[in-house]
Amino acid sequence: MLNKDKSEKKLSKLQTDVIKNCGTEPPFNNEYWDNKKEGIYVDVINGEPLFCSIHKFDSGTGWPSFYDVIDHSNITKHNDFKLGYQRTEVKSTKSNSHLGHVFDDGPNNKPRYCINSASLKFIAKEDLHKEGYEHLGHLFNKDNK
Repeated sequence: MLNKDKSEKKLSKLQTDVIKNCGTEPPFNNEYWDNKKEGIYVDVINGEPLFCSIHKFDSGTGWPSFYDVIDHSNITKHNDFKLGYQRTEVKSTKSNSHLGHVFDDGPNNKPRYCINSASLKFIAKEDLHKEGYEHLGHLFNKDNK
């Protein structure tokens, strides 16, 4: 897993703005909005597993969107009224990093987690063992999709 101290030193200006200041990266101009590879998405700060490609879908918004999380205890939800109306902000539990927002308009009556790529690091399925996430290989079993 990622080392928190090393990760924070390597954050770009955009990552810092998104993670620390609840910023938003540009739609359709971010690293993972159209990533179709199999793998997991982890907190860029501490490597906590957050989302899996099996739950990713094209929401048409220009940001990575997921209808489920790997482990609900790894995220927290908070009311956000910054735009003058209520939204639900999603943060990583351990690092308290801003990830994005969750909406109730996902596929098949599921949520839509609209997440900033800047908050995430992608670990390809074939690299799970090498990166210390072999315990999540079961996510890619046919029964989990």
